[in-house]
Amino acid sequence: MRLVLASNNAKKLTELNALLAPAGVELVTQGSLGISEADEPHASFVENALVKARHAAAAAGGPAIADDSGLCVAALGGAPGVISAHYASVELPAADREAQRRVQDDANNRLLLERLAAAGDRRAHFISTLIALRAADDPEPLIAVGRWHGEILTGLRGNGGFGYDPLMFIPALGKTVAELPADVKNAHSHRAIAARAMLALLRDVWHLG
Repeated sequence: MRLVLASNNAKKLTELNALLAPAGVELVTQGSLGISEADEPHASFVENALVKARHAAAAAGGPAIADDSGLCVAALGGAPGVISAHYASVELPAADREAQRRVQDDANNRLLLERLAAAGDRRAHFISTLIALRAADDPEPLIAVGRWHGEILTGLRGNGGFGYDPLMFIPALGKTVAELPADVKNAHSHRAIAARAMLALLRDVWHLG
């Protein structure tokens, strides 16, 4: 079965394609079909993922899947949450997208450290919410959630990954996410956990694979 991925992120496409392949699923990005990105106006990951999935399914006229993910910090009441990617307000340079991402990531990490400066509780988790629909009006969306628990350090460690990876220490692995090899990160990540749960749902409910 072909599902439209409500994203244009090449890394997300590759990762999810590999994780969902055992169910006979093939993902294509919405951008490759000329589908625009949906607005994400809601305060929860579930609502935003559902909006994105319904938008892609309606435009494609068939099944779709969406992911909404971010960082939730206990001491901040779950913030940055759904605005994780744009937590800090910054003026981005008129440069390529990769340069803009680095500027935004640096600002996000600085703001997070500032707001946690006096916090004793530094528990946090990355979360990924995957939602799959057979059609835009599907009354029974498949919803899978993955959480990857850790704690926020007081300084950056590691050169890999992106976003909050250099601050997110995973006690079970003894490293920050930015210090992990890509294959280890992809095997343990919140998205991998969510994808494994989604794989089970695709098999049990949609009878794929």
